[in-house]
Amino acid sequence: MNVEHAPHAGPRWLYLHGFASGPESAKGVALAEHYARQGIHLERLNLRQPSLEHLRLSAMMRTVREAIGGERERAILFGSSLGGLTACRVAEEDARVCALVLLAPALRGMEQMRRSVGVEGMRRWEETGWVAIHDHAEKRMGRVDFGFARELEVIDGRSGGWPDVRVPTLIIHGRQDDTTDIHASRQWAQGKRHVRLIEVDDGHELRDSLGLIAAEADDFLRAFRGPPGV
Repeated sequence: MNVEHAPHAGPRWLYLHGFASGPESAKGVALAEHYARQGIHLERLNLRQPSLEHLRLSAMMRTVREAIGGERERAILFGSSLGGLTACRVAEEDARVCALVLLAPALRGMEQMRRSVGVEGMRRWEETGWVAIHDHAEKRMGRVDFGFARELEVIDGRSGGWPDVRVPTLIIHGRQDDTTDIHASRQWAQGKRHVRLIEVDDGHELRDSLGLIAAEADDFLRAFRGPPGV
């Protein structure tokens, strides 16, 4: 006899790292430790799916959906950079997502990628099939195939290039971010009562803002907390 397990008393808390990063990223570890002290497990997902070399946004999204669990589960998603875009794209089509905390999200990801790689870099990437990147998780050089860019352009072109997110969303973005343009966060948040944008004097890694991130996320997510220890 199949028995459906009861859902958690509170939502699952999941952390989605950024491009060429991993579950051991500084922000992910710091936030997981912060919430562990409050009896909340923030699960840090591995989004290097199916691998860094053959990274695909669709595989990243599938990994998140599987981590949420069953149909009756709910989840809060923390997403950094590309993980932020992934969180948005999952949230717009999966009603189990009840809130987002986005850290320097890579909104309009293909535009951000083109700006970062450059016209000539994009041409070489398409011609050779590969682009060299710094693998932050492994602390060495790596590469990603052009299929990532091709798929990213298709998926991130949905709904006019902007994620159609309807759940409460907190964005924290640095004004000195030279990787993901803060103007995209400003434009997306404008006029949306369910989206709160906090700008900080920091760069893409938000190294100087970890305390602020934790405090603002605590306040923002207060209504979503389950009983202590859940």
